[in-house]
Order: sequence, then structure tokens, then C-alpha cells
Amino acid sequence: MSIVLAASWGAQFWEAFKEELSEVFGVFTGKANIGEEIRGAILQWRGYIPGTGERIPITDAIIVTWVAMLVGILLFCWMGGKKERIPTKRQAVMESLINILFGVCKDYGLNEEQSEKVIPMIGSIGIFLISCNVISIFHIPPPAKNIAFPFAMALFAIFYVIFMSIRFVGVKGFFRSFTDPMGFMVPFKIIDFFIKPISLALRLFGNVFGAFILMEFLSIVCPIIAPGAFSLWFDLMDGVLQAVVFCYLTTSYIGEVVESAHATKERNEEKAKQKAQKQEQAAPQEAEHAA
Repeated sequence: MSIVLAASWGAQFWEAFKEELSEVFGVFTGKANIGEEIRGAILQWRGYIPGTGERIPITDAIIVTWVAMLVGILLFCWMGGKKERIPTKRQAVMESLINILFGVCKDYGLNEEQSEKVIPMIGSIGIFLISCNVISIFHIPPPAKNIAFPFAMALFAIFYVIFMSIRFVGVKGFFRSFTDPMGFMVPFKIIDFFIKPISLALRLFGNVFGAFILMEFLSIVCPIIAPGAFSLWFDLMDGVLQAVVFCYLTTSYIGEVVESAHATKERNEEKAKQKAQKQEQAAPQEAEHAA
């Protein structure tokens, strides 16, 4: 008898539980249109700055970017505060990150002086992207779900690569790098500078946008347990990972140009040296023939 009562109570509890969830989320009774819910999450909010009428538009991506930028600045100021003779934990973490960036720059062929000039900007890009990506852990749409944001970051990165490459190896060295390892590589190297920003943008957009869609789907279908568990990876770790990959690739592009320019210069100098040696060896023979 007790088993029957327990089973009856369990069935009533489950029905009441499903009804309560269906009223809130509309999932179990089929009232929720998952496609419409996700579509509403994807579409960006668009408005106009108060007092400007319809002249200056503003979107959710712009607002979140400003918030993330403020968070990144505060985090950077906190991490890079006053140095102590006995390093604090945050100072040790900051110095470790800088050492990692130094190692990355040297791995890609940059010397210490060049690394010191590159690290501040690369680090700033990393902190900014991390702030923008991991903000989704608070169920706030990340700016990178708007395709304009990744492409803007990619264009900024590639122009920074060109600027720093010219600064390190000069204009001649920059264009000389297009001929490494052979002259016929010039068209492919030019195309490569158009492909690189597209690759950077699509990689950032695809990963962040895909993670955002998955988390929205989980929050609709299983809103209690799954989002919290999966959010640790798709909102937090994946956001950090994509920022790190973006910074690594930007650094590698600068190192690639610097290494190619130096390699081409060394080959040209070696060819010139060999040509001079041949001329010196041929000079006595020409003098004998002339005599």
C-alpha cells in the first residue's frame, strides 16, 4: 500500500514539476519555439543615442564592448599595480604572463628589443578580447557574435602587423620578405595578407558564435543544471582560448615577416659576396689575357 501511495505521490510531484517548468520555460509542453528563442538571442538590439534622434545608431555589441573595455582596464590596473619588493600573488601572475609573452615573441623570431615593443599591444588585445568573450558567462551576448566585431579586430591586427613589421625591418625589408624563399612567391604573399584577417575574423566569430548558440540552446532545453556545467568551458575557457589564439597568430605574423626579411637579406648578401669573390678570382686571369 505504501509503495502505491509513494508511486502516486511521485507521479503527482513530477506532473506538477513539469507544469511549473513549462509555465516558466515552455519547453516540456512544446509551447516554446526553440528556433524563435535562439533567433531572438542572435539578433542584436539596435537603438539610437538619446538626444541624437536617428542619426547616431548604437547596438548591444557596442554597449557590451564598452563595458568589457572598462572591465579590462580595471583588471589591468589592478594586476599591474604598484610593484612590491616582495612580489604579491597578482604581481607574480602579471610577471609570469609577461614572461610567457616574451617567450612567444622569441619563438617567432623577435629579439628582446622588438619583443618589448610588441608585448604591450599584444597584451592589451588579449585582455580586451578575454573581457569581451568571457562576459557571456553572465548571460550577456558577447560582441564577437556580431560579425562586424571580429572583422574590425582582424583588420586592426593586420594593420598593426604591417606597421610593426615596417618599423622593425623597414619598407624595403617588408617588401623584401615577399620574395622569401623565391621570387615567384610574391603573388601568394600578397594574397596571404588578405587571407590572414579573414582567417582571424572567422576563427574568432565561429568559435564565439557557436558557443553562444549552444549555451542559448542548453538554457532553453535544460535550464537548471546543464548551462552552469557547460558554461565553464564554452563561456569561460573557450573565450580565453580564442583570445590567446588571436594574440599568438598576430605575433606569429609579425615574426614571419621579420624572419623572411632577414633571410632574404642574408641570401642577397651571400650572393653579392660570392659574386665579388668570382670577380676577384677572374681579375688576374683577365689581366694575363690583356698582357
